[in-house]
Amino acid sequence: MPLATHTYPSPLGDLLAVFTARGLGLLEFAGQPRVARELAQLQAARGDAAPAPDTLHAWTAQLGHELSEYFAGRRRHFALPLDLVGTPFQQRVWQALLSIPYGQTWSYAQQAQHIGQPSATRAVAAANGQNKISIVVPCHRVIGSKGQLTGYGGGLPRKAWLLGLEQGQQAAPPASPQGVGRG
Repeated sequence: MPLATHTYPSPLGDLLAVFTARGLGLLEFAGQPRVARELAQLQAARGDAAPAPDTLHAWTAQLGHELSEYFAGRRRHFALPLDLVGTPFQQRVWQALLSIPYGQTWSYAQQAQHIGQPSATRAVAAANGQNKISIVVPCHRVIGSKGQLTGYGGGLPRKAWLLGLEQGQQAAPPASPQGVGRG
């Protein structure tokens, strides 16, 4: 059975979700060049193991509900099971992302400090760039050391919008959310 995919509309463009038998393995803005590579990595790690149909139905409904609440400014945490596919270091970095409070930002240096490797700032940034689960694993909450917005796989306009949403700023979606960047 192939991995299960579902597309969700969002104020920033469609989101492609891919579910494995273990949970959400990928959530990216549809059409991003990185999606094909990330999907191949997920398939290499998990084969084509999709969730059982009843589980898939429950997960797709839950993610749709949670995303709707998030984009309406009413959800701060996601409860869906995640299948984080990556190296042990990447896993630690992504777990640190999950601990950044809603509405706050950390620098890459703060994130490196959080995982107990203060000299690994560049490696942390690279691992953030490999995050396959946008929004839910909030790599958009990491900024440069001087407070500047830095790379985001969905593009800097989307990153700015997500941070604005989480900080209580009402803003229209960017006119052109497409962009080049890393997580």
